[in-house]
Amino acid sequence: MPEFQFDSFAAFLAMGDYAIYVWPVYILFALFFVTTVLPPILGRRKIIRQLKARLERMESNMAEQGEGN
Repeated sequence: MPEFQFDSFAAFLAMGDYAIYVWPVYILFALFFVTTVLPPILGRRKIIRQLKARLERMESNMAEQGEGN
């Protein structure tokens, strides 16, 4: 069985009296992750759809310019 660093869950939460420094960093990281990393992952389909639409517009514009010559 693995040996744990802390004697109890309360000791884990207290982080050896450094909880005031440790937990805010975890919260800030979670906020950063939720606001920066997750949206592109979750919105992947929307991004691909937007890129396809942009590509189609660019191709139709190039075709129209080619016909005009």
